[in-house]
Amino acid sequence: MIRSYTEYRDYLEADRIALRRGPGILWFDEVWRFQRLLRRVEYLMNCRKHQGLFWRLVYKYFSIRLHEQAIRCGFDIPPNTFGPGLSIAHRGTIVVHPDARIGRNCRLHVGVVIGTRPGPFELVPTIGDNCYIGPGSKIFGDIVIGPNTAIGANSVVNRSFPEGHMTIAGAPARKVSDTDSREFIIATRSPLKSLG
Repeated sequence: MIRSYTEYRDYLEADRIALRRGPGILWFDEVWRFQRLLRRVEYLMNCRKHQGLFWRLVYKYFSIRLHEQAIRCGFDIPPNTFGPGLSIAHRGTIVVHPDARIGRNCRLHVGVVIGTRPGPFELVPTIGDNCYIGPGSKIFGDIVIGPNTAIGANSVVNRSFPEGHMTIAGAPARKVSDTDSREFIIATRSPLKSLG
């Protein structure tokens, strides 16, 4: 969670590196625009929103812009769910529950759903650092996915794999190899501490 302007800048830089974007501003890049707006809204929500009317208006303005960009890209990703180094592969439907917590350096693809399991309680996943989530993956319930885990395309993950450092795939997901996520993501070297 972003707690200062310095952390805001660090998150942006980690995201830029993870997305493999150059230092220049690419206005036509819809995903990068979304991620920049997401981080700005997180900063304003956590650090500025309660500092007077002006900052509440600024927060509202950027929240509206983020919502419009999310619709344009097909993303339903609420603020304060991802650590630094978020890398969204391209536009397309991605749904993340607001209570989910995902660590740093996560690579997401189209068709991913991170949500609750059907039932009376909304228990959501916690996903560690340096995870790759393949296209069409569904991750449900009160589960823990450990660090450096690669989740294969179209997997349905409904149980925990807290040890991490593996590839899981299938419906329901199971360990398929000891290959971890290092070949799928770019782990940034941000000074921020990990979530887990």
